[in-house]
Amino acid sequence: MNTVKTGIIQLSKTGDKQQNRQRLAEKIRDLAAKGAQLIVNQELHDSLYFCQTENVDACDLAESIPGPATDFYSDLARECGVVLVTSLFERRAPGLYHNTAVVFEKDGSVAGMYRKMHIPDDPAYYEKFYFTPGDLGFTPINTSVGRLGVLVCWDQWYPEAARLMALAGAEMLIYPTAIGWESSDTADEKERQREAWVTVQRGHAIANGLPVVTVNRVGHESDPSGVTGGIQFWGTSFVAGPQGEFLFKAPDDKECYEIVEINLQRSEQVRRWWPFLRDRRIDAYGDITKRFLK
Repeated sequence: MNTVKTGIIQLSKTGDKQQNRQRLAEKIRDLAAKGAQLIVNQELHDSLYFCQTENVDACDLAESIPGPATDFYSDLARECGVVLVTSLFERRAPGLYHNTAVVFEKDGSVAGMYRKMHIPDDPAYYEKFYFTPGDLGFTPINTSVGRLGVLVCWDQWYPEAARLMALAGAEMLIYPTAIGWESSDTADEKERQREAWVTVQRGHAIANGLPVVTVNRVGHESDPSGVTGGIQFWGTSFVAGPQGEFLFKAPDDKECYEIVEINLQRSEQVRRWWPFLRDRRIDAYGDITKRFLK
């Protein structure tokens, strides 16, 4: 398949899980009716971003896989005949949780899973309290629309993750995301953060000769503890081609859902012009697995 009609869904969220799912289902059905073949959702799309605080009761949001969430999205993928990328809070065992992307084939079957590998622990992003680092590796997921290199949010800052997906044969890099501004940051600092976020991912596209799909949430979510002013999620979901060129860019202040055509065949030609994989000095990279060289 040369061109994949890819739907992206950038939404704000409420504390009502069922309402969030139903709103998402409406957008998925609409995108499918308009011809989408692949639909990508934002990180932890069934709930508010609960990692602003460390609260054991928030673990009640987690669900087993398979479970109610996967049943819901499996049925939806089958109904709409689309490949669907979801992002779920996985309960693997009592006290053992993951931030997990589940990809459904258009017949509703699970094409594959990815557990978030890089887990942040920053003010308002206390994910290490909730999530165990992933153990499924950087393995692309085979689907009817191509080999999808699915990563999650904080993974997007790490060129190693993107490279390993590319070396394993990914045809597209996909990042469900939940990232925004903390209220105390200055306007200049906010803009630097967002531009860095966009730039590093466009760099992954260029360095690997692959399209990148990034879907973020949008809107303000309060800090339940009242310690901070909450997070203003900056939206700006985007799709970049294999030279880092923008194919689509969503606004930073409102919900958005759109279909973007991605030509997977273009990566072949770009990699012929810029054969970065050919010229890698794999004999000299042994130190990359060390924490630091001093």
